[in-house]
Amino acid sequence: MVEIELDGKKVEVTEGSMIMHAAEQSGSYIPHFCYHKKLSIAANCRMCLVDVEKAPKPMPACATPVTQGMIVRTKSEKAIKAQQSVMEFLLINHPLDCPICDQGGECQLQDLAVGYGGSSSRYEEEKRVVFHKNVGPLISMEEMSRCIHCTRCVRFGQEVAGVMELGMIHRGEHSEITTVTGDTVDSELSGNMIDICPVGALTSKPFRYSARTWELSRRKSVSPHDSTGANLIVQVKNHKVMRVVPFENEEVNECWIADRDRFSYEALNSDERLTKPMLKQGGVWKEVDWQTALEYVANGLQQIKTQHGVNSIGALVSPHSTVEELFLAAKLVRGIGSENIDYRLRNAEFTATQGVQWLGLPIAALSNLQSALIVGSNLRKDHPLFAQRIRQAAKKGCKVFSINERVYDWALPVNASVVAAADWAQALADVAAAVAEAKGVNAPVAGQAHDEAKAIAAALLAGEQKAVLLGNAAAHHAQASVLLGLANWIAEQTGASVGYLTEAANTVGAQWVKAVPAGNGLNAAQMMAGGLKAAILLNNEPEFDSAAGKPAVAGLNKAEMVVTLSPFKANMEFSDVLLPIAPFTETSGSFVNAEGRVQSFHAVVKPLAETRPAWKVLRVLSNLMGVSGVDYETSQDVLAAATAGATQVPVAALSNAAKAVDAVPAASAAAPVVASIYQLDSIVRRATSLQLTADARQVREGGAA
Repeated sequence: MVEIELDGKKVEVTEGSMIMHAAEQSGSYIPHFCYHKKLSIAANCRMCLVDVEKAPKPMPACATPVTQGMIVRTKSEKAIKAQQSVMEFLLINHPLDCPICDQGGECQLQDLAVGYGGSSSRYEEEKRVVFHKNVGPLISMEEMSRCIHCTRCVRFGQEVAGVMELGMIHRGEHSEITTVTGDTVDSELSGNMIDICPVGALTSKPFRYSARTWELSRRKSVSPHDSTGANLIVQVKNHKVMRVVPFENEEVNECWIADRDRFSYEALNSDERLTKPMLKQGGVWKEVDWQTALEYVANGLQQIKTQHGVNSIGALVSPHSTVEELFLAAKLVRGIGSENIDYRLRNAEFTATQGVQWLGLPIAALSNLQSALIVGSNLRKDHPLFAQRIRQAAKKGCKVFSINERVYDWALPVNASVVAAADWAQALADVAAAVAEAKGVNAPVAGQAHDEAKAIAAALLAGEQKAVLLGNAAAHHAQASVLLGLANWIAEQTGASVGYLTEAANTVGAQWVKAVPAGNGLNAAQMMAGGLKAAILLNNEPEFDSAAGKPAVAGLNKAEMVVTLSPFKANMEFSDVLLPIAPFTETSGSFVNAEGRVQSFHAVVKPLAETRPAWKVLRVLSNLMGVSGVDYETSQDVLAAATAGATQVPVAALSNAAKAVDAVPAASAAAPVVASIYQLDSIVRRATSLQLTADARQVREGGAA
């Protein structure tokens, strides 16, 4: 540790730290533009010049290492004059468009100009003009004359997103930021460039000119998409969601969010929202009141129960639903007497698990892995924020290996990729054989220790922090239990953790509240194949959200009654009743992320029109069906009943254990079903700007994103 004096205070910091780090630690603010705590140091804006004793001139705080006994003054006359001079230079070419600038009110340059800018300019020359650029549907680069060349966006692309999509060309006053690898910015994390831009050069294209920042209310929420559980700030005006930005949480999403977390809000204001309960009568949809709709559903379920028995009724529930909704859906189905409830819509195998399957380690630990074997995952698109953490680990020397049906571009160095079109079990068996050979033990099953397998084994046997991670495709695989069994054996022999990069916002929560069939209950595949006379669909569209796809429509058409609870006009082809339920912004609830963390949130806007929170709809439906023990007054009451007040899934409940594998079955011909990045759930599918991105276009044209 090194001790320095900063503005008269003694500060102790790690050797090698910069003055800026010492200032952050002591709570002293030094004005800056190019410095960002998550990015490398560029030292190109010079706004952070400070007075260092015995230095001949002011020094940049972000790029000056501390030394023992150093004396630094950030507010001396010398420092202030240097900072004011830099501000004068920055404003020479800056357009004076603050009154009409869409960044007004949240612009770092504007804020610092008040403190360090002059009341008039000494320059009378014409200001430079930089032409706008069209870089896609998410980021607006219409006002690049505002750019101060801090290069935050360039460094973000290189260092965090893993793709250098923007760069600086030319020199001097001709310098400008532009695309360098193509015409558009296509990273799945690109929206973060908007947040870190300290001026109004990069702005949100969907949000642009729709509201002033001071008109917006800010409310905390949690992303309903992938299993990161990214923390959000939802910005609201007139009971309408206008913008979504990250809420910093170092243990979960740091200060970043994926583009689907940021821009999916467009769907919440779309014309496809279901605003009133609807019944289909004589093939024609008509709007009805809630009492009529719920009584129709309750009477229909009661009639089918009487005629066909309780086992003819079931529920297909989405893992993007809240803990409270899934808990009450399970209560309703079991209260009727059935065990037909399942969230595993995309699975091909339905083996009972020994516990709640999870990530196997804290999310933050992904950043510190020394080796990782990732099986059956397009990591970058399935879990953008997990990929970002593993990218940081790779920079520190983590060796990353993959087993997939093809080589994906993860925008990070992958030491070796085993391409196994369908035979992932055999590929894992080969790794197990290499581990067995290296340790001098018997392999669990026959395998070939080829060069790639030996490289993976060597990396997993070295170091201390290592993981075998199974992706969405591995979880959905027809041999999922075999893959897990082999992963467990490899992890046990190498000292690695084993876990799932779980698919959805609440995959872990769905297991915890037992939204799965027990006993002789039908699984999701059996229900969608025509095993039900009455089906309740909670927040999902089987055609798009299931492994069955289009055949699921034919299977559900065989049912006498299909009830869809959705925020959107969905499943109209085969449903008999549509009940409008609130999306995550209009209801309170909780999600359990991949590491087992329970994160609760409140509604940020009023429910649209006749929309109602799904947990209330399920509670009333349970009452009408005579189910006891569901008289909850608030969602917090439901959560307490579902989780016994826990804020984390109990360690005893978390388990990725699997039965030992004694033989590798023949390769499965069917490819596992995995939703692409902007097809994951009903909200992202209806977000206009996300559907205009290169990733979405690639899927429509038959590729894989």
